[in-house]
Amino acid sequence: MHPRRRLNPVHKSPAPAPSLSTLRELRESGHVHRPVKAEIRENLLARLRAGEPRFPGIVGFDETVLPHLERALIAGHDLVLLGERGQGKTRLIRTVIGLLDEWTPVVAGCEINDHPYAPVCARCRGLADDEIRVAWKHRSERYGEKLATPDTSVGDLIGDVDPIKIAEGRTLGDPETVHYGLVPRTNRGVFSVNELPDLAERIQVSLLNVLEERDIQVRGYNLRLPLDLLLIASANPEDYTNRGRIITPLKDRFGAEVRTHYPKTIEDELVLIRQEVIPDIGADVPEHLVEIIARFTRLVRESTAVDTRSGVSARFSIAATETAAASAVRRAALTGEENAVTRVCDLPGIVHTLRGKVEFEVSEEGREVEVLAHLLRRATAETFRNTLGGLELAPLLEKFSEGAQIESGELVPATELLRRIGRVDGLAKIMSRIGMGEGDESPGHAAAALEFTLEGLYLMRRLSKDDIAGGAVYRT
Repeated sequence: MHPRRRLNPVHKSPAPAPSLSTLRELRESGHVHRPVKAEIRENLLARLRAGEPRFPGIVGFDETVLPHLERALIAGHDLVLLGERGQGKTRLIRTVIGLLDEWTPVVAGCEINDHPYAPVCARCRGLADDEIRVAWKHRSERYGEKLATPDTSVGDLIGDVDPIKIAEGRTLGDPETVHYGLVPRTNRGVFSVNELPDLAERIQVSLLNVLEERDIQVRGYNLRLPLDLLLIASANPEDYTNRGRIITPLKDRFGAEVRTHYPKTIEDELVLIRQEVIPDIGADVPEHLVEIIARFTRLVRESTAVDTRSGVSARFSIAATETAAASAVRRAALTGEENAVTRVCDLPGIVHTLRGKVEFEVSEEGREVEVLAHLLRRATAETFRNTLGGLELAPLLEKFSEGAQIESGELVPATELLRRIGRVDGLAKIMSRIGMGEGDESPGHAAAALEFTLEGLYLMRRLSKDDIAGGAVYRT
C-alpha cells in the first residue's frame, strides 16, 4: 500500500524502567501499590478526563462497544466479549493492557510477579525485607493469553506438581513444588481466554475460584494463592448462549458481557482496511479500489447465500486488498512496469482465493464463485455511482461510437492500456472524483481511473463487455 493510505498508530518506544532496586528505595520513592483493576480504572478515568485515546487502533466501536467496555472496567468486572469471527475481539482485549501503568515493581525472581509490598507466594513471603530485590516489568509483559483448545488442561491454566522439584528432594505438599500455570503467571496483569466455550467443562470449573474467590487450587495442596488479575474471555454468541457449551456457574461469575459487531458504516470499513493492510507489498491501491472491496465485503455479509451465524471476518476485506495489490505487483514484474498500481482487472482474482473464508448455505453448494462474482460486480457498480455518478463521460463514450474496441486485462501494462484508449478529455476530473490527487499522476493511476470508468459504464449498461482469458474487451 502507498504510505499515505496507511493509518496505523505510531508506537512510541517505552520510557526507561525506574532504577530503584531495593524495597527500601521503593518505599522512599512514595510508590503506592494498587490492585490491577484499580490501576486500570484510575488510568482509564484519567484518559477520559483528558480526552485521550483509550483503545488505539479500534475502529467503529466508539458509540457502541467501547462505552460498555469502559463501564465494565470502571466497575472492576471480569468480562466476556461476544462476537462473530473477525470482529476485533482479540485486538480489543490486547489494547486493554495500554491502561496499565507503563512499569510496575515485582519481586525479582518471583514466578507470579508478586508486588514487593504484598508478596503472596511461599518463596517471597519467606524473604526478609532486606532480602527482597525489586525488578520492573513493562505493561506489555503483564498480559497472558490462551486459545481454548480441546487439549487444554488444568495444569496449563492453573498449575500442577513439578516432578523435577520433587526429584530435587522437596516433599509432596511443599507449595514450592508447584509449577504454576498461565493464569497465576499473569498475576497482577490481564489474562485472556480466547474462544472460551471450546474449553472442556472440567477445565471451565478450574476458573470458578479464579473469578470469584480470586485464588487457585492445585491438586490436593492446601494452597490459597490470592490472585490479582483482570480476566477477559472471548466467545462466539452462538457457542456461548447454547446450553452445554459453557457451564452456568462460570457465566454467572463474569461481571459483564459486551457484544462486538462488524463495522456499521462504509467509512469505518475503509479505515479498517487502510489500517490493517500490509504496507510493503509494493503496489498502490487507489481509493476507489479500496471502496469497492469494502462494499464487496458488506454485500457478502448481507447476502442470503452466506451463513450469517459464522459471519464474514474483517480479515476477508484485508486479504482481498492485499491479494489485489499482489496482482498489480505481479503484472509490473511480468511487463516491466515501473510503478505497480492496482486496477479493476486485479479484482476478479480475489473471488477464487477468498471463497474459503466464507461459509455458504447448503443450498448454494457449487455456486460459491458465481455468488461472489455477482456481489463483486454489485460493489463495483455501487462505487461507480457513488464516485462518478452524474459526471459527464461523453468524451470517453464517443470513442466507442465509431466501433472502437478496447482490450484490457491483468497483464496489460498501464502505458499500453492508455495507448489503446487514446486521449480522453476530462480525465483529470475523473481522477479527482475517485480520490486521486497530487502525486497520483503516473500512467498507472490514469489507467486505473479509466479502466474503472469503463467497467462502470459496462455495469450501467452503457457499454458492452466480452470476457476473454485474463481480461475483457469493452465495446458498444
